Amino acid sequence: MLVGIDASRTVAGKLTGTEYYAVNLIQAIARLDQHNQYRLYFNVPFQKPIVRQENFQKRVMPFPRLWTQLRLALECLLDPPQILFVPSHTLPVIRSPKTKTIVTVHDLGAEFLAEYHQFPQKLYLNRSTEYVARHADHLIAVSNSTKNDLQKIFQVPEKRVTVVYEGVDLERFKPLKEKKDLERIRQKYQLKNEFLLFVGTIQPRKNLANLIEAFALYLQESKKNIDLVLVGKKGWLTDEIYAKPKLLGIQEKVFFLDYVAESDLPYFYNLASLFVLPSLYEGFGLPILEAMACGCPVAGSDCSSIPEVIGEAGLLFNPNSPQEISRSIHEMLENENLRAEKISQGLKRVKGFSWEKAAQKTLQLFEKIYHES
Repeated sequence: MLVGIDASRTVAGKLTGTEYYAVNLIQAIARLDQHNQYRLYFNVPFQKPIVRQENFQKRVMPFPRLWTQLRLALECLLDPPQILFVPSHTLPVIRSPKTKTIVTVHDLGAEFLAEYHQFPQKLYLNRSTEYVARHADHLIAVSNSTKNDLQKIFQVPEKRVTVVYEGVDLERFKPLKEKKDLERIRQKYQLKNEFLLFVGTIQPRKNLANLIEAFALYLQESKKNIDLVLVGKKGWLTDEIYAKPKLLGIQEKVFFLDYVAESDLPYFYNLASLFVLPSLYEGFGLPILEAMACGCPVAGSDCSSIPEVIGEAGLLFNPNSPQEISRSIHEMLENENLRAEKISQGLKRVKGFSWEKAAQKTLQLFEKIYHES
């Protein structure tokens, strides 16, 4: 079996959710499969190959614009793989009839929260997702929540969509005991006090204005000297988010750190007193698992995929209520028994989410679709 994989997301510079998914899943597939042949398609040259196995070929095909619809499409027409796997949403419209297609859909946020996306972005995401929902041979959804959304909006038949959870790298994300290393990160980023942590792109869908307001409410009733640290690159429609701390008079307690080094992120989870994901919509919510794996307690929204990922191992709140978010922060930080219980449950829960499991299910799907052709 020859499987082509759109690997363009793996060389996207600073990696975020969908890019991490592509890198980790491809590497896990490589660890499990030395038998089938793979062809990785890249849109720009890479400095360090993500896999080095002989059964993984690399094809670098630079192209200035519309790489998927023009350059990748042409390559797959001239030399078609038997399976084309796209780890994120966008499928070439022109394809060889010899090729079966499998596409991962991470979320349908642009459908549910259209007002929180810029028009060109919203149009692109909605059109590309609708196209793969209608025309891909099979879809991977990263959660049951995303699967249900695909079925609800696009009437995707049950037999055409498979849920494959994302994983977490337990070699990277784990409790760290070396105080010298933890102190080095604290000094490097000037993390002077105890802090709450958010990790993700700074954008309206993440509901950070309500988190900042909830944090302000918590500060009014708590004697803790605690900060709020928001780690993530600046996204879109962010003016209200960045202005909120000053508006509430807590600008000295809220820190936007932009993108931090990938190797430093596990230390942030280890140093944090609580990880909070207040999103209005998530397709999965990978930072929840990363925090749990590091022994950091978590609290998140009671909507979309977040309860599915947290399970019983954290607190849930109504993301539209700053008062309820604040109560969850207070409960987790002030109740030591609850905090210890949720940390223990989180460390157990993450063992059920691995990239090896994700790769195994994905490989089974490759074989299934290949033998159906």
